Amino acid sequence: MRRTEIKSLLQSRDYGNEVLVQGWVRTKRGSKNVSFIALNDGSTINNVQIVVDVDDNSAAILEKVNTGAALSVVGELVESAGSGQKVEVHAKNIEVLGIANPDEYPLQPKKHSLEFLREKAHLRYRTSTFGAIARIRHNMNFAIHKFFHDRGFFNIHSPIITGSDAEGAGEMFQVTTLNLKDIPKTYDGQVDFRQDFFGKAANLTVSGQLEAELAALALSKVYTFGPTFRAENSNTVRHLAEFWMIEPEFAFGDITDDMNLAEDMLKYVIGYALEYCMEDLSFLSNRQAEEEKSKKTDERSMELIEKLRFVLDKPFERLTYTEAIDILMNSKPNKKKKFQFVIEGWGADLQSEHERYLVEKHFQKPVILTDYPSNIKAFYMKQNDDGKTVRAMDILFPQIGEIVGGSQREENYEKLYNRIKEMGIPEELMWWYLETRKFGTVPHAGFGLGFERLMLFITGMSNIRDVIPFPRTPMNLEF
Repeated sequence: MRRTEIKSLLQSRDYGNEVLVQGWVRTKRGSKNVSFIALNDGSTINNVQIVVDVDDNSAAILEKVNTGAALSVVGELVESAGSGQKVEVHAKNIEVLGIANPDEYPLQPKKHSLEFLREKAHLRYRTSTFGAIARIRHNMNFAIHKFFHDRGFFNIHSPIITGSDAEGAGEMFQVTTLNLKDIPKTYDGQVDFRQDFFGKAANLTVSGQLEAELAALALSKVYTFGPTFRAENSNTVRHLAEFWMIEPEFAFGDITDDMNLAEDMLKYVIGYALEYCMEDLSFLSNRQAEEEKSKKTDERSMELIEKLRFVLDKPFERLTYTEAIDILMNSKPNKKKKFQFVIEGWGADLQSEHERYLVEKHFQKPVILTDYPSNIKAFYMKQNDDGKTVRAMDILFPQIGEIVGGSQREENYEKLYNRIKEMGIPEELMWWYLETRKFGTVPHAGFGLGFERLMLFITGMSNIRDVIPFPRTPMNLEF
């Protein structure tokens, strides 16, 4: 008999049919005459109830049925008499595929802290919270690919191992085959990378953007979606050493086109979540509300689904960095020094508290800031005529701050060359990138969206380690 997934089973009204359902036990309860098993197979957040009449044969099997055990059940689909469910399965035959010793199985039917579940990341998928996050993550992955595919963008697989630092920040993981117990050195005492696998220093990439630009200057519209790495020794709730980035690049476009594309994409994927992930979102919304009941502060987050609609239903406010600085400098939190980082004047690097003030208090809608000071932005951004600012844009969301960063790229060879020199980036590492500005250069733009940052926003989770299956952070390389 062919297995029926629980998601399909719960939507079926073929009462009286014999079905095969398989999954893992969430709970078991009952009496000496009847037992009720909540079974889940991951296809939905909802469980199906298995009703078992207790007799001599079933009693022996039920002794092995505990939370976490894997079952295969053949039974009759019937209309449920209980509340909260429309169907249930009256078992005719139960096979225990895998036992779970209750004295050893750590995920018992009670509330577990997120910290505890991070230590059990090999099992946390089996909880309702992480099952919901996994299904939403899949749907957001699919929605992003669909968005770009439907608009004629080509997916480019950018390299994971690279010899360049796209951000110029230097926080990169090194990749080597050299014997670390006997590292070869040059005459002046430097590491002799000529003896390494690639014959030069190599790192894990922090971005696929530079390679995507090369493709965009031939295919016009491309995007990357892959893992990126940053060796930033940070243990905050917003940082990972390994994370996924979506980075579109397109030719024949400017900063306005860039803002339009990013706003359209964010609204599309959020709308997709509301259409296809509502059961999981509703569960996570209830979970967030329960979590906040225990908070000692009066400050409460916006209800999850309301927050998603807040972004979906409002046009994004667009203003320059300079205009934002004026607003922030004259704001009550800044004048009363309520900000942790007080804005003293133009040139300040905005923090999350400033970004959230603009979104949640001042404009009460998502915000796009443009034209940032060049000295706080990357080398590849288009320089404005004022000599002080670049055509950068950041999109700011409620409760999270910056979610997208992008820019029009500098297509002028001389300006890009001088900027690379100013920032001390070795020219020999960037010759290929510079050369694209010699051969058929055009105005072009792009942006980056951290997938886990998007997942934080959509799921309402507060720690980025809980929206990626196996978080990589300082001193943490388990699983």
